[in-house]
Amino acid sequence: MAKQLPEAWKKNEPAIKAIQVAFDLDEEIGRAIKSAAVENGLTSSAQIRKMLGLPYSLPKRPRLTTSLNEHDYIALGERLGIDPADKIAIRNRIIELLADMVKE
Repeated sequence: MAKQLPEAWKKNEPAIKAIQVAFDLDEEIGRAIKSAAVENGLTSSAQIRKMLGLPYSLPKRPRLTTSLNEHDYIALGERLGIDPADKIAIRNRIIELLADMVKE
């Protein structure tokens, strides 16, 4: 007997059943799609769906991500003069640095 999903999860059921599809594209095509996504304020995935005439949604909180490990926090903490254990302060300083770099 299959277990029922909790009510709070039911709205995510279609996403659970979705299958991730990866496309191996020429580098130039991939860059063009990513560029179009940025110009349209979309994720690459949403841009592909838009190009294919499929429904898509706008990102709720557009954001950029990167992975930082403990060694990265130590290096950044030393470079920025921040305690490496204070990850929030490092994150906030990174935001300031990136904003300054883009303005230049």
